[in-house]
Amino acid sequence: MVARVRSGAGMREVSRQFDVSLSVVQRWVSRAADQRLDRVDWSSKSTSSGRAHNRTAVDVEALVLAVRQYLAEQSELGEYGAEAIRAELVERRVSNPPSVRTIGRVLERNGVLDGRWRVRRPPPPKGWYLPEVRAHRAELDAFDTVSGLVIAGGPEVVVLNGISLHGGLVTSWPREAMTAVLTASLLTEHWQRFGRPGYAQFDNDTIFQGPHHYLDVIGRVSRTCLQLGVVPVFAPPREPGFQAAIESYNGRWQAKVWSRFTHKNLVELCHRSDRYVSAVLRRAAVRIESAPARIPLSHDAKVDLQARPAGIIIFIRRTDHGGRVLLMGRNFLVDSRWPHRLIRAEVDLDRETIQFFALRRREPQLQPLLATRPYALPRRTFRADD
Repeated sequence: MVARVRSGAGMREVSRQFDVSLSVVQRWVSRAADQRLDRVDWSSKSTSSGRAHNRTAVDVEALVLAVRQYLAEQSELGEYGAEAIRAELVERRVSNPPSVRTIGRVLERNGVLDGRWRVRRPPPPKGWYLPEVRAHRAELDAFDTVSGLVIAGGPEVVVLNGISLHGGLVTSWPREAMTAVLTASLLTEHWQRFGRPGYAQFDNDTIFQGPHHYLDVIGRVSRTCLQLGVVPVFAPPREPGFQAAIESYNGRWQAKVWSRFTHKNLVELCHRSDRYVSAVLRRAAVRIESAPARIPLSHDAKVDLQARPAGIIIFIRRTDHGGRVLLMGRNFLVDSRWPHRLIRAEVDLDRETIQFFALRRREPQLQPLLATRPYALPRRTFRADD
């Protein structure tokens, strides 16, 4: 462009030829001036002043940093954050002291903050702690109860909720009371209607797991799952994330069914709950179809609670300071080099062993085997209260 102007062409003509504005041609011609073209600095230059007009003055920033250093070394309280710095500036009667927020930005800009920003990592995939579920080869149904709901002038209500991890297949059963017998019956009915998943996950409530005051207990719900070909999985106590899907559905059910309407009796509550579940299933139809296949369960399937349990039970647990975990009422050493860490314990009732696998949310695909311990379930008659 500059060469064409120097050869005698008008600037407007050159701007039309190169399809740029007139100001662009004028700027580059002015930049070149009378210099040889091979000696002109053609690099782009910012038109800004290089410093924001409303940025804190240099001398004020220097004062803030000096006061921080003074407080860090001399303060009796040992406090030298933004609030302490501003209080010191006020005490020194500095005119127009910067606000706490401005002081904080000054400290951050100069890299003198002691705190560290929390690193936000992407969440692990769904069911990351179970390889088959993580790989989308098997479905997992999560179940939980909601208690403490009271109908005005009526009974207390307990709701057993369930949701599939990949498909979002939901179910809800409001009842006056929820027992292990009723839970096992409802799960069987649900799986006969929709097909059984590969895994069923529960918390550690006695309804699901069985009594905690006995050794080697396999409760009614676990025995039912094992006989129907479903692997029971017990989530770790007081650990976030593992029950997120079912806890989210618990909240939705309470907001959209329980809190939304006034229910005269349990029958009316069950009717509204069934309508809500049907609506959710219709909306999630595509997602349900794309989920891992569920295995059909015969309507005449029978469960023999006295039969010796066979199959695998999975416990997700966190080791203690010595690398040990409590399972089946017994303490097992996993690995002393894996303290306070998550593990997956697979109780193989057929091989009479327990395998312990390391779990890390940062690397969900790496789940090395830490230890294998012998475990034989004692032979005894199943009791109704187990």
